[in-house]
Amino acid sequence: MTTVPRGLRGLAARHTFFLSCLSFLALTLSATVAAAHNVTPGDAGYIQEIWGVKLAPFMYLGAKHMVTGYDHLLFLFGVVFFLYRMQHVAIYVSLFAIGHSTTMLAGVYFGWSVNAYVIDAIIGLSVVYKALDNLGAYQRWFGVQPNTKAATLIFGFFHGLGLATKILDYDIASEGLLPNLLAFNVGVELGQIMALAVILIVMSWWRRQPRFWRHAYTANVVMMSLGFLLMGYQITGLILTA
Repeated sequence: MTTVPRGLRGLAARHTFFLSCLSFLALTLSATVAAAHNVTPGDAGYIQEIWGVKLAPFMYLGAKHMVTGYDHLLFLFGVVFFLYRMQHVAIYVSLFAIGHSTTMLAGVYFGWSVNAYVIDAIIGLSVVYKALDNLGAYQRWFGVQPNTKAATLIFGFFHGLGLATKILDYDIASEGLLPNLLAFNVGVELGQIMALAVILIVMSWWRRQPRFWRHAYTANVVMMSLGFLLMGYQITGLILTA
């Protein structure tokens, strides 16, 4: 399902590594103090002023976070990049949803205190990991292909912790907490479906273009560089706030 075409596997790993290192160094040096999982003042103020069961507002916030969550969307883009059948897309997206739903709900309900910079750096790492997987790097470097389903589920857990840190920033009232959390999670899933629909429409058009395979390598290198950017941004913030 995620088999990389022979043309991509044959491209030089040294070129990929060199581009990645340059991107990481340049983007990390240019990063300023990172603010992990910012909550807009308007949203935070509204949530802090209400109490009780408020399903619609939390569904809206969940959908908004997913649609505007570039880190989650980058990983999702990488996951479906070489998936052509809808049943395969459904399996991988479901695994990702199970992962982030589990840790998001548990993290908020039990009040897990996790450093947001560390979690967001791992989320950036998930983007790098998936881009390298799409490029066939692990097969060339180590002679093995990691279990793509397990990786999607595991990184889904970390993405869920990232969602939990955002919700905890809202300082939600304990009254009606569980229904509100479930509503937020429903919103996240609705936002994911909307974002996925756009991604699949674009990918369907792109795959029909004659230069898709030539540009697929570049697209994954760019995605990997963006993952390094996210990592460098969060690591810089972690160091400067230590």
